[in-house]
Amino acid sequence: MSDPADLTISAAGALLRSGDLSAVELLEAVLRRASMTEAILHAFLTIDSAGASAAAAAADEAFAAGDDLGHLHGIPIALKDNMVTRGIETTCSSQILSGYIPPYDATVVERLKAAGAVIVGKTNMDEFAMGSSTENSAYGATRNPWDPDRVPGGSSGGSAAAVSAGSALAALGSDTGGSIRQPASLTGVVGMKPTYGLVSRYGLVAFASSLDQIGPLTRTVDDAVTVFEAIAGHDPSDATSYPGPVPDVRTALDGGVAGLRVGVVRELWGEGTDPEVAAVCRRAVDLLADAGALVSEVSLPSLEYALSAYYLIAPAECSSNLARFDGVRYGLRRAGSTVEEMMASSRHDGLGPEVTRRVLLGTYALSAGYYDAFYGQAQKVRTLVIRDFAAAYGDVDVLISPVSPTTAFKIGERTDDPLAMYLSDVCTIPSNLAGDPGISVPVGLDSGGLPIGLQVLAPALGEAVLFRVAKAVESLAGSDARPALATSEGAA
Repeated sequence: MSDPADLTISAAGALLRSGDLSAVELLEAVLRRASMTEAILHAFLTIDSAGASAAAAAADEAFAAGDDLGHLHGIPIALKDNMVTRGIETTCSSQILSGYIPPYDATVVERLKAAGAVIVGKTNMDEFAMGSSTENSAYGATRNPWDPDRVPGGSSGGSAAAVSAGSALAALGSDTGGSIRQPASLTGVVGMKPTYGLVSRYGLVAFASSLDQIGPLTRTVDDAVTVFEAIAGHDPSDATSYPGPVPDVRTALDGGVAGLRVGVVRELWGEGTDPEVAAVCRRAVDLLADAGALVSEVSLPSLEYALSAYYLIAPAECSSNLARFDGVRYGLRRAGSTVEEMMASSRHDGLGPEVTRRVLLGTYALSAGYYDAFYGQAQKVRTLVIRDFAAAYGDVDVLISPVSPTTAFKIGERTDDPLAMYLSDVCTIPSNLAGDPGISVPVGLDSGGLPIGLQVLAPALGEAVLFRVAKAVESLAGSDARPALATSEGAA
């Protein structure tokens, strides 16, 4: 048998159930891979070896007793460090939460544990999920397993790198403007953002509450379906949780694309898209057409303004959400002669430059005299985006575009140019504004050997057709290449 760290969830599950592999052996393989790659990648902030070992041993005991909790039983999974975990430090990669040990688990963590998953640890991220490269972490940047001189994308870059390298079979990330899909594309894995409200945000440290959504990063579309099924569903603890049933995403998963209407979004293939990225994604679309999909070009004119609207709405909401981190209740506290001085000093020392930039921008956009001119106008643009998507889905079943305009860029290349960094998310942000689901599927490599992802978008609660098309993309054009670092030889 090959190294168990390279298995998919479905393959590992089959071996666990046949008795040819134990959960303890699977975890040991994953931890062994992490021990070889972490010095290079820094995908994790915390590896909970003791807790994971206990969970793996419990899974083996359950299997021996004939107690099978489902597809994730015994599977090692990593968590982005903005999901609270009882007894394990949760920092959001920020100094201001250094040392914070939550007293409870996020709902998604509870559901993974209930499904028998083995939680490996907490992954690195851009501070408070604000970034597109995982360079904004207060604890150091994460590197891309395909080329350690390059970024893994962000803000869920640690989760993406861990799955890509084999130090977890799957991971959870959060997607506010593309923070699951963009790093998935840059590291050659599958990354999926569900419909807003379909996965509970309870226990997710909020960045922008009307945009944030938790989703899976996996090696295959089948595995993404498995993790999605485990974490989706109504949660009374989350006021924005969707109260209806979770879409049935398995029944038609292998149905192919014959007769499905696929729209190529004109505005998301424009200026700034690397020619190699465009060519690889076009090839994938052509293969869908050859398989019987009805492909047409679709225009969503409001997407021209989506990036600008997002960078007013998201900072405004982060300004409000991050006001709680003041040095009073938890995390970092600096000295001061007054409460105001203590708060100002704690926030100055505890929040990094990108978070500070967005808090200031958001506070300004919400201030008296500017609210209508900035935040109010941005919300009107958001309404136009929602309407354009709704109109498009009246004509097509799914929409297609590149995930990222470029492949992974070099570490440090965009840190001094915030606008260039923000443009990394130009293709993914619109669906966050609309609240619709999206997925990144690896479809090839550029001439430098770096991964390229194709984005599939679907209407709200359209996860069934989303996964169906994604599975077809994977079958027709998918790339199963792995980085050299994702092998014992490459990591050594």
